[in-house]
Amino acid sequence: MEKLSVVVPVYNEVKTVAAVVDRLRRVDLPLEIIVVDDASTDGTAGVLGTLHSNGRIDSLITQPANRGKGAAVRAGIRAATGDIIVVQDADLEYDPADLPKLIGPILAGKADAVFGSRFLGGDHRVLYFWHSVGNGLLTLLSNMMTDLNLTDMETCYKAVRTPLMRSLALTSDRFGFEPELTARLAQARARVWEVSISYAGRTYEEGKKIGWRDGVAALWHILRFNLYPPPNPVSLAAGDPQKPATEQPVT
Repeated sequence: MEKLSVVVPVYNEVKTVAAVVDRLRRVDLPLEIIVVDDASTDGTAGVLGTLHSNGRIDSLITQPANRGKGAAVRAGIRAATGDIIVVQDADLEYDPADLPKLIGPILAGKADAVFGSRFLGGDHRVLYFWHSVGNGLLTLLSNMMTDLNLTDMETCYKAVRTPLMRSLALTSDRFGFEPELTARLAQARARVWEVSISYAGRTYEEGKKIGWRDGVAALWHILRFNLYPPPNPVSLAAGDPQKPATEQPVT
């Protein structure tokens, strides 16, 4: 059985991070938990220190300054030792119980990357209409640029084989990570699947951080990462999809 590396970027999630780690530990998969604290200021660091000393977290990385989700994920990617990497938000919106389903197409040899879609019929909390409209528009624009037919480009749950993930030129520090990873996978001609997942979205009162400014920034990121690919993009078309020939270290 292949090992799954779960990268958990954390910023000021003192109320939920312990519960997320607990749910991950209940998943019936060989996995390692890599938590990256993005310079939290609300007591999260103390909770993570206890979880790490108790062996609930396999690797704890502390960013010296707040740099954003993308930078935290890249730090986790560098530390991963598993065969597959997936990102897990620390806010309880995504359920780790979906992870076996998420990596199923990769384990079956049918996919290099799998997106967990919140819009394919999975259980979900009913919340903001305009968020769903904005997400649909961003996914549509991304699909037009990548020629993929995704239903949820902005999903956190993206599982990617580790050699492929490490070969991609990922540079975005903040929420541009999602469109960047999608663009790089398309440019690598990776085999991408989608599976339905459950989703329990938070309100802003409950701590949701992403807002309309991030949506506007995402438009720029989609155009930027698709119109300006890296100088020597990885391509899986002519080689082993599990072992990209060109290594471009994650920065």
